[in-house]
Amino acid sequence: MDERALSVRAALDGKSIVLVGMMGSGKSAIGQRLAVRLGLPFVDADAEIVSAAGMSIPEIFAKYGERYFRDGERRVIMRLLNGGPIVLATGGGAFLDPRTRDRIAERGVSLWLDADLKTLLKRVRRKNDRPLLQTDDPEETLRNLMEARRSIYELADLRVESREIPQDAMVDDTLAVLAVELPQIEELRRQAQSKGFTKAMAHLHPPRAESEDASRQEIVRVALGGRSYDIIIGDGLLQRSGEYIAQIAPGAACAVITDENVARLHLPTVGQSLKDAGLRTSTIIVPPGEASKSLSVYGRVCDDVLAARIERRDLIVALGGGVVGDLAGFVAASVRRGSRFVQIPTTLLSQVDSSVGGKTGINSRHGKNLIGAFHQPSLVLADVDTLRTLPLREFRAGYAEVVKYGLIGDARFFDWLEADADAVFRSQAEQICAVAVSCETKATIVGRDETEQGERALLNLGHTFGHAFERLTDYDSARLVHGEGVAIGMVCAARFSARRGLCAPAVAERVERHLKAVGLPTKIGDIPGWRDDAQTILDAMYQDKKVERGALTFILLRGIGQAFIAKSVDANEALGFLKDELKRT
Repeated sequence: MDERALSVRAALDGKSIVLVGMMGSGKSAIGQRLAVRLGLPFVDADAEIVSAAGMSIPEIFAKYGERYFRDGERRVIMRLLNGGPIVLATGGGAFLDPRTRDRIAERGVSLWLDADLKTLLKRVRRKNDRPLLQTDDPEETLRNLMEARRSIYELADLRVESREIPQDAMVDDTLAVLAVELPQIEELRRQAQSKGFTKAMAHLHPPRAESEDASRQEIVRVALGGRSYDIIIGDGLLQRSGEYIAQIAPGAACAVITDENVARLHLPTVGQSLKDAGLRTSTIIVPPGEASKSLSVYGRVCDDVLAARIERRDLIVALGGGVVGDLAGFVAASVRRGSRFVQIPTTLLSQVDSSVGGKTGINSRHGKNLIGAFHQPSLVLADVDTLRTLPLREFRAGYAEVVKYGLIGDARFFDWLEADADAVFRSQAEQICAVAVSCETKATIVGRDETEQGERALLNLGHTFGHAFERLTDYDSARLVHGEGVAIGMVCAARFSARRGLCAPAVAERVERHLKAVGLPTKIGDIPGWRDDAQTILDAMYQDKKVERGALTFILLRGIGQAFIAKSVDANEALGFLKDELKRT
C-alpha cells in the first residue's frame, strides 16, 4: 500500500467509503479498484440485493415495484455499514433516502462521483438493464433524473468528477481528494460532537424535517397470491392501528385477544385507536404465559369470540407476544371455519418470528405446538415502541430468533449482529432494520413453502433441541423461555454439525461466543435445575413435528449462513452427542 493510501486509511479511522451518484457514474468499477488500493473489502449494494432476492433488479421492479426495491435497498445498506470498514457502491437512488444518508454519516464518508450527461449516456447504453430508463426517451429521462437528484448528491461529504479517462487514473484522482479533504471532514465532525449541531456541520448533513423523522417505517410483503399481506414495521403504530385495520376492513367488528400484562400496557392505546376508526371492539383477556396455549383456554376463547358476534368478514386482533399470537391465530382459523385476523406483536420474538407466516397452534402434553393450523393473517403491525416495555431477559430471548436468520441463510446479517449487537438492544432505528431483515427472510421462505413441505423447515434451526428443553421444563418460564431454548438449541445444532464434520469447530465457537456475549444461555447445564439425562431429551425430540416415519430430522450448518435439512439422523449418534453436551460445564 502506497503512502497516500496509508494516510487515507488512517484518516478514515474505521469508517467506510460510500460511493453515491447517478447510474453509469462508475461507482462499481472505481469502487473495486479503490478498495484494492486501500486494502478494504468492496461491496456492491445492488449485487447484494440481487443475491438476496434471487432475481435481477429489473425483475424486482417488475414484480414488486420501486417502493419495495427502495425499502430493501435501505435495509441492505444499513446492514452493510454496520459490518465494518468497506468501500460500498450504492444504487443511484439510495442516497435520496434521508435515513440512508443519516446512517452513512454515522458510519462512513459519502463520495459523489459526478459525471455529465454525455458521459452517463455513453455508459448506460452499454447495458439495457436500467429499470428507470425503460421509457420512450431514455436521454430525457436521464436528464430529468440528474436535475432532480443533483441537490441531494451535493449533500455528500466529497465530490469527484467522473471522467472518460482510464479507471486507474480515476482512482488516483479519488485518492487525491480523499487524502486532502478527509482530515477536514473529520475535524468538522469532531467540532459538531463537542459543541452540538453547528453551522460547520450543517452544510454537510442538514437536519431532517419532522415529517422525515416521524416516518421511520419499513414494509415487508408476504407474497402468497390472493392471501398476500403486509408486515408494517416502525414506531407509533399502536396509535394508528385502527387506521391501518380500517383500511383492510372498513366498518368491521374486532375481537381483541390479549393477555393481562399486555392489556395493562397497550390495550388502552389500541382500543382507542380502533374506536376512533369507527370499529366496534370487544376484548378477550387470557392469563400470560405458555399455560394459555391449552385446549381449555382455546375453547373458552372460541366461545367468547362467538359471543361477541364476530362474523367471518370481521377481524380477530392478536395483541401480544407469541403465546397470544399463536392462540388467537388458531382461534381465527377455527371460528366459523376461518375468520380474518391481524397480528400486533409486542415482543421482539413475536415480531420477527411467530407473527409472520401463518403458523398457529396450542400445546399438548405430548409437545409444543402439536395442535394447530396454517392460517395467514391479513396484516401484521410490528411497533418497536412496545420493545421498550420488555424486560431485558425477554428482549434477549427474541434476539436469539434474530440471530437465527443470519445463521440459516444470511452471513452478512450475522456479521452485522456480531459487530454491533449493542445497537439492536439500544437503538430503535437498528431494531426496525433487524426486524425488517428478519421478516423479509421469513417472508421469502414462506412465499416459497407456506406449509413447510420443504425449505421452511430451515426456520426451525435450534428448535428440535429447544422444544425438547421447553417440554422437559414443563414450559416453566422461570426456568426457560422459548428464545433461550432456541439459543441453546442453535449452539447444540452448530456443535453437532461440527462433530459430524459438516462445518469447522470455529463456526460453532463463533455462534456460542456471540449468543453468550449478549447474555443468552448456551449450554444445557445453563437451564436452572436441569436433571434430565440424554435419553430423556432424545425421547422428547421424537415429538418434534419434523420427525418423519420415526426418523429424526435436524437443521444443521455447513457454515454461517449455510443451514440445511438433515433427515434420518441416527438416534445413537444424537444420543452420544447429548451425553457429551450434558458433561459441558
